[in-house]
Amino acid sequence: MADLPIWAQAIVALLLVTGGVFTLVGAIGLVRLPDFFMRLHAPTKATTLGVGGVLLAGMVLAWLRGEAGLYPLLITLFLFITAPVSANLMAKAGLHLRLPSRAGDPPVAADPD
Repeated sequence: MADLPIWAQAIVALLLVTGGVFTLVGAIGLVRLPDFFMRLHAPTKATTLGVGGVLLAGMVLAWLRGEAGLYPLLITLFLFITAPVSANLMAKAGLHLRLPSRAGDPPVAADPD
């Protein structure tokens, strides 16, 4: 990276730090949140953005070096597509298994009759 201009190094560093902060917040949320449904938000939201930031930094670095940077782009697209789908399936499985939640049950709609 020594051959890159300082502004390019700053962009890559900013993306890496931002991705690291999102990943750290996601990891802390995964450990600290009290139940299954609340823990679903940490890895699917914050950590996805964290890994996306790191991969975006790799893509920018590849572009600045004159390479295509296609692999980080494909990994990012795959991650952004699969993380919400897997979280949805895990939430449905948790509802099916009737896992306890500290948020309580959703309100039941009133009978229109």
